[in-house]
Order: sequence, then structure tokens, then C-alpha cells
Amino acid sequence: MFGKIVSCISVKAVLVSLIICIPIVISDDTVAIPADSAQINSWFDGIAQPLTARKATLDPALVTAEGEAKVIKLKSDGSGDFKTINDAIASIPDGNTKRVILSLAPGNYSEKVKIGMYKPFITFYGEDPNNMPILVFGGTAKVYNTVESATLIVESDYFSAVNLKIVNSAPRPDGKAEGAQAAALRIGGNKASFYNVKLYGFQDTLCDDRGMHLYKDCYIEGTVDFIFGSGKSIYLNTEVHVIPGDPVAVIAAQARVSDSEDTGYSFLHCKITGSGGIAYLGRSWKPAAKVVYAYTEMSDVVNPEGWTILEPGHEKTVFFGEYNNKGPGANLDKRKYNKKLTDADAKPFISLAFLEGSKWLLPPTKV
Repeated sequence: MFGKIVSCISVKAVLVSLIICIPIVISDDTVAIPADSAQINSWFDGIAQPLTARKATLDPALVTAEGEAKVIKLKSDGSGDFKTINDAIASIPDGNTKRVILSLAPGNYSEKVKIGMYKPFITFYGEDPNNMPILVFGGTAKVYNTVESATLIVESDYFSAVNLKIVNSAPRPDGKAEGAQAAALRIGGNKASFYNVKLYGFQDTLCDDRGMHLYKDCYIEGTVDFIFGSGKSIYLNTEVHVIPGDPVAVIAAQARVSDSEDTGYSFLHCKITGSGGIAYLGRSWKPAAKVVYAYTEMSDVVNPEGWTILEPGHEKTVFFGEYNNKGPGANLDKRKYNKKLTDADAKPFISLAFLEGSKWLLPPTKV
């Protein structure tokens, strides 16, 4: 028992104080991505609010990591805190629990970089969004195998990249040279975000390998299977560019093996650019490939059939969906293997709940 009676005024003051201190709780389970592209940024800002507003709902390990970030300054001439990006990565201990931001000045960083699975919470941040740093290397499948050919390989969780170009400078495959596939990025860690990141390559540009990933305001170009893997990812307001010159192109080669795997790609408010009617939206690298396009503008680069399969029988197990797309490439009259999604069908794919986003997505890093 308290020895004193608290007045009504005191109680009201305490309640007001408590209300002010309660963190904002936003569930992505009930907030769908808006149909109007002009609303994307304001909607996203409402979901991916700063750490201080969302500590109660974010992953505890992420809250701990973001509370005390370390910044490493790097310059392409080697005059930064470390001579190279790889040297900076090597300085981060395995089991790292704090966010480490590699702040990259403009310039070309000619390195092949790999971040191992025991180095989470790393950010690559380009200091100038109008003159982005370029990470470039020319690895090929012949030398490294396809998935190890990537200029940047990330196997750790909670990676983020902001204002960065990643390039594989290997020659364009000519259909004759063995092992000419060449990836720019392989992301195999969970809960990774990419903001204003541009990926350049030809065949197999992006190995979206495994884990949940968000690509927002990005650019990805290529020719054949240039987005491939077993990731569970949203591509939001991103340009997907099909480089002309091949008789056939394929955008997404998703690798879900069966319905028991919780993976798939969702392209939302994207732009599919190029010309010539040569590009399939996706094909079945594995039997149960899952790819959805919604609210996306499709140029005439898209093959009227839309989709293709790698092996007979896959047509029974794939999930290729389209929802409220537009442009000359979005005509469904000649489509094969696809499903025209109803509102109910599309709902799981047009929410950040697809990625459990309210638990880990934060605004783009600023230094």
C-alpha cells in the first residue's frame, strides 16, 4: 500500500507521459503497398521508420547493433581508414554485434569482395548519390563457378547497401565461350536491404540466392536469367533493363523446388525496359518457381507469351502471377503458364509482410 493518495491530476500527467513514450508499432501484415506509384515513398517512410520509433517491434539483435554504429571511411585511391574494402572487411571480427558502415567516396574500387556469414550488420554506403562509388571486377564462371563469380558476395545477415554501383566487367557471353556467366552480386544472407543500388552484368547478373531481401529504387540489367536463385525478395520501384542483342532473354529464374519452400520474387511498381519482344518475365529454373509482377510497367521487350519453363512438367508446379500491370508488354492475351491474380491472390505479394519487413527494415543509411 502507498502511504499517499495520488491526485487525479497526477494520474493524468503520468498517463500522458506514458502515451508519449510508447513507441510506434506498425504491422506490415495489414498495410498493403499502395496501387498509386506516387504514394510509394510516403507509404514506405511510414513503415520503415527510424530505430527510435520502433525499438519495441524490431529484432532485438538489430536494435543492439544500430544503437552504436561504427563508420569506416574509404577512398578509391587507398588513402582512407583502410587501403581496400577487403582490408576493412577483414578488420571486422566474426560474431560482430554492432553496425559497421563502410562509407565509400566516389571512384572505382577494383576488388572482388566477399563478406562471410559470421560478419553481420555491415553497410556499404556511397557518400554521393549523384556520383556513386563503383565496385568492379571481371570474375567468370569458368574461373570461379557461377555463384562465386560475383563482384560482391554477401553471406551474412542484416547487410545493407545504399548509393552503390556493382559491376561485373567480364565480356558479354557469345554462346560459344565456356563458363562466360558472370555475376555482379550474390546475396545469401537474410534480411538485406538495397537502396539506390545499380547492378551491371549480362548473364546471371544478380544471384538472389537465399534469405529475405528488399531492393528499392534500384537498377538491374542483364540478358539471360539475370535475376536468379532461391531468395524471397521484393523489388520495389526498380528498373529491370533487358540488354538488347540476344534472340531470347530471361529476367527471373527462380529456384523454388517445392511448395514447402517459402521463397519467391515479387516485382512491385517496377519498370521493365528494353525493346524487341525477346524477354520472358521468368522461367522455371526449379519445378516450383514463384514469381509475381504487380503494378509494373512493361515495355514491348516482353515476349507476348510472358513465361517459359525449363523442363516438361514444370507447368503444373510453377507459380507465375501478374496483377494490375500496364504497358505494351503487359497484354495477357497470348500468355502461357501464368495466373492472372485476383485481389485475394495478390494480397500476400503486395505487402511488406512478404518479408516480415516491420521486424527489420530501416530507412536508408545516412552518414
